[in-house]
Amino acid sequence: MGKVAWLFPGQGSQSVGMGSALARAEPAARAVLQEADAALGFELSKLMAEGPEETLKLTEHTQPAILAHSSMVVRAFGDRLPKPDFAAGHSLGEYSALVAISALTFNAAVTTVRERGRAMQVAVPVGVGAMAAILGMSAADVEAACLQGSEQSGKIVVPANFNGPGQIVIAGHAEAVEAAMEAARAMGGRKLMKLPVSAPFHSPLMAPAQRHMTPILDGIAFANPLCPLVNNVDAALVSEPVALRDGLVRQISGAVRWEATMALLLQQGVTTFLELGPGKVLSGLAKRQAKEAGIEVSAFAIGGPEDLAQLG
Repeated sequence: MGKVAWLFPGQGSQSVGMGSALARAEPAARAVLQEADAALGFELSKLMAEGPEETLKLTEHTQPAILAHSSMVVRAFGDRLPKPDFAAGHSLGEYSALVAISALTFNAAVTTVRERGRAMQVAVPVGVGAMAAILGMSAADVEAACLQGSEQSGKIVVPANFNGPGQIVIAGHAEAVEAAMEAARAMGGRKLMKLPVSAPFHSPLMAPAQRHMTPILDGIAFANPLCPLVNNVDAALVSEPVALRDGLVRQISGAVRWEATMALLLQQGVTTFLELGPGKVLSGLAKRQAKEAGIEVSAFAIGGPEDLAQLG
């Protein structure tokens, strides 16, 4: 029998109304929102339910909102879902994964990701940094385009998210990102788009945020997880509390190696992927990467009570 991986989404999967149906249907989910409101000192629950969208999109609000929604799903449905052999989360989602596998408490995680969001936002003034998606090019070609962009602009641009085969996001100084996009076009790249984000996440420009978050993460108690985590920064199986903490520190300025994460999970025999929280991006990526590898898998997105029926 194949193994099970729980996947947790990151920033970009938020929307006004997120988790509302789940909160209405499940007392355990409502309890998560109450804990979040108490820990943060403001009504995150109201912001998630009612918006406004522009306020929800602020990084310091988005990150705890997505963590809360994922934690609501686990708290409400965890006993009804296949137990995970592995867990992984995309960027911010790594915190959700650690809460789900009991390596971090929800209270510690929700206050930490709010601070993480603030630190990442203030690390680079708005307009100085940028991110862009480059589709349909190999990792080697994208890396070459980034090198050309850096050399031409004298600024920093690097691959930031290796999301799947031919789906790579770059990040850095705005002018360096533009130069890298031009280099990619010259190399035959056709699908290039700037992303509507306010900071160059997962790039060396996040070093101030990493320095800020290091002592905060050092002060948090990590426990042994219920199952191994595949972390972002190494795409490696991790179970030791010290290594779990170290991965969260390094992922702030390090690339999200999601394609390698999925490859490792497939190699480990995972045939069922459950994306827990808002959105369907990760379950979609899992299906596509497995298909390209010639492996048959099931992948489901579970965000509300209506989604449980998929599992039969």
